[in-house]
Amino acid sequence: MKYIYAALLLHSSGKTVDAEGIKQVLKASNVEIDEARVKALVASLSEVDIDEAIKTSPGFAATQLVPATETPIVEEKKEKKEKEEKKEEEAVAGLGALFG
Repeated sequence: MKYIYAALLLHSSGKTVDAEGIKQVLKASNVEIDEARVKALVASLSEVDIDEAIKTSPGFAATQLVPATETPIVEEKKEKKEKEEKKEEEAVAGLGALFG
């Protein structure tokens, strides 16, 4: 998987997906490089349109839904925070009545 990630990283940054680029990414990640795997990956990807493969992959649709599912979580956190602030205000008001 590390080799594929290296290729995807190169592709997403607009660089050419070649053996040297993959080796550089793997080296920067402190991964032991297997020359045969690098050559096999480059040969396999030479006939693949990476953008099209990403668009048609089952995982791509799931990643598109992530931002939509994050919104309710953020709103829920805001609501909890507002409720906590109201409770604090009520507690302070209640203490003021005791001394007041």
